[in-house]
Amino acid sequence: MKEIKFVDVGEGITEGHLQKWLVKDGDTVKEDQAVAQIETDKAIVNIPSPISGRIKINAKEDTDVKVGDVLATVGEGAAEEEHKSAPAATKGAQQEAKKQDTAPSQAKAVNEVLATPYVRKLARDLGVDLASVHGTGPQGRVLENDLKSAANHATAPKKLIPKFSEVLEEQHSDEIERVPMSQLRKTIAKNMELSWTIPRATHMDLADAKHLSDIVKREKANAEKSGFKLTFLPFIIKAAVEALKENPGFNSSYDHDRQEIILKKYYNIGLAAESPDGLKVVVIRNADKKSISEIAKEIMELHKKVVENTISIDEMRDGTFTITNIGSLGGGYLSVPMINYPEVGILGVHMIKEVPVVEDGKIVIGRQLPFSLVFDHRVVDGAEAVKFGNSFKRYIEDPEFLEML
Repeated sequence: MKEIKFVDVGEGITEGHLQKWLVKDGDTVKEDQAVAQIETDKAIVNIPSPISGRIKINAKEDTDVKVGDVLATVGEGAAEEEHKSAPAATKGAQQEAKKQDTAPSQAKAVNEVLATPYVRKLARDLGVDLASVHGTGPQGRVLENDLKSAANHATAPKKLIPKFSEVLEEQHSDEIERVPMSQLRKTIAKNMELSWTIPRATHMDLADAKHLSDIVKREKANAEKSGFKLTFLPFIIKAAVEALKENPGFNSSYDHDRQEIILKKYYNIGLAAESPDGLKVVVIRNADKKSISEIAKEIMELHKKVVENTISIDEMRDGTFTITNIGSLGGGYLSVPMINYPEVGILGVHMIKEVPVVEDGKIVIGRQLPFSLVFDHRVVDGAEAVKFGNSFKRYIEDPEFLEML
């Protein structure tokens, strides 16, 4: 008998929503066959069967599950029948041996406790000793909920004053509604809390987008004939990559424990994308090695997956710097976007607008691209942000660079 568990898929994911079973209780399944779909805060994950055999489903559809939960069991055919016919005493001994083999050791040293980097950081923030927490995950892994339960048990205050929400419900019982948060919304909330731990500052500026606008307008028809939609965004990505090469501190992350800056020599550009159930960040990998048309096509493909909710975790991880295209929403002039933890910076680009500008002493109609650069002030300073902004502007305003792409 083998258990099918919701395993740790990384990225700090601790729970998911069992969306649907792809097989029925009692069906015969094959090894590595996808048997269930779980919606995590990042994407839809297919859960495979570890062996071939008959499946016994334990968890119900449309319920929340945690990492380590047993979703189903699979029998191993003849071996399973042999197990059923074994004497009771033998079964008991086997079960006891299994417990001893799989039980997590409580004598582990602190550095041997199984936990994700996110959980370790949370333990430090909460002042909880990981070695004292009983882990309910695979092999005794300490999960986020284990940690929070331990922290709440140790510091739970006496309930003397009613919570604001309780008072609100009492006074407006017929006029409010409690709406459960989706897995994605919970993760957005968690990521925003992590982002808020970053000491940030913002640099804002305007780039002359006349040449960029002319090129996009001229090449749009040719792009459509080639099967993709050409927008300003691929050019903005390429300009940002060049600015990152000249200002590498922005293509990095901060290691709080070791007090080190991790400079990254690859350029995986995250794009904030609006989905039906909330904001997701998809990643254009190795953007420095791709052409404008390749990036434009990839943006289209990723956007389609986000809308259809078929985006994978791999397509949303390992970003080095994020761009959020606020202009695509049709409004706003300047903003202060949240840094995508644990990155160092995020570039917010806004709608290109026609504005009066001065050229050779005369007022003419120009086209300007407003942008905001939010950055981790522990890693880079304001002067470096200005240099990044100037680099980005130079490439956006350079017709030879834009034409070359």
